[in-house]
Amino acid sequence: MRILTLACSLAALIVASPLSAQTLNVASAGDQNMVDYVKDYLAPMFEKSHPGVKVVSVGTGPGDAGSQKIYEKLDAQKSAAAADFDVVVIHQKGAGLMVKEGLLAKYTGNVETAKLVSSETAKNALGADVAGYVIPMFQSQTALAYNADMLKAPPKTYAELKDWAKKNPKQFGYNGIKGGMSGVSFVAGWVYAFGGDANKLIQGPYDAAEKTKWDAAFAELKDFNKSVVITPGNAGTLDMLNRGEIAMGPVWVDMFYSWQADGKLPPNMKLKLAAPGMPGQPMYYAVPEKSAQKKLAEEFIALATSPQVQAEGIVKKFNWYPGIDAKHLEGKLDKAAWDKLFTDITPAELSQNGKPFPIAPYFNDILEGYEKKVAN
Repeated sequence: MRILTLACSLAALIVASPLSAQTLNVASAGDQNMVDYVKDYLAPMFEKSHPGVKVVSVGTGPGDAGSQKIYEKLDAQKSAAAADFDVVVIHQKGAGLMVKEGLLAKYTGNVETAKLVSSETAKNALGADVAGYVIPMFQSQTALAYNADMLKAPPKTYAELKDWAKKNPKQFGYNGIKGGMSGVSFVAGWVYAFGGDANKLIQGPYDAAEKTKWDAAFAELKDFNKSVVITPGNAGTLDMLNRGEIAMGPVWVDMFYSWQADGKLPPNMKLKLAAPGMPGQPMYYAVPEKSAQKKLAEEFIALATSPQVQAEGIVKKFNWYPGIDAKHLEGKLDKAAWDKLFTDITPAELSQNGKPFPIAPYFNDILEGYEKKVAN
């Protein structure tokens, strides 16, 4: 009788074992902190609200190459019954490609928090139509960092900056287009300011003749460069600001605040988002078309893009701007956290002057134009 009871107990244990549990596989392109954010922060929260579900977080590497690995995996599993991944965190370039190839599900209509996003980047990824397929995880933004002790009234626009740099030689620094993306962003913003219709560059369609309108902008940028310092990279710009060697330069906002929190930048450093705008870029939450757990994936993304999680996780933990509109975070952040991220650059300024990068062919034209007409 005891043997029978033991056998029944073992059978019951097997039925209740993890073999019957649901697994949600989340793949993140990006640095290790992206993987850890899912594993250490989002996963325990989601598992607590979904008993019997296990969230597994894996990384595919930083930059567009990480998104490319996710693309290759999903592409290879086109004919499979189910993909290995249920949620993917991807860059703009990868998202456009995956939508085009039919590898992502159109899911945002099932996620209530999608209504909290008005950013153009939720619909347009470097010219690709991704509406319905993505919700931004966060928005990474560039801005001009400046030493408030050295610069009491910082330039508010690119036009003011151009004049200021000539009157204050070697006090502005940026890293060109090869030392990091903050420099690339600054150059793209320069073309937005002086090269014609910025909205056309952002929204398309592509017209190869458009780049012929940028000659004057590039000539002015070449002249501008005579009065500035070319820094050795994203970190190099921050280093030079920290040492007082320059008074202003473009930086990634999250990197700026992380350095300041670590004591590597003094508290007198401030930010200004110059008009008519500087580019930033989001990371996206998406659901593979062949996900075996689409409903769970949608619920996971709904949690991850909720105002409370965006406030506590995205803003407070990582100094990123939220993927949903910042206005929905009011009341969710303590005053100190809100003031840190939104005093120098208000939500309204971020909405107005935080721009996407140009669509891919214009983006390539800008880089090529800089090499030929500015750097030579």
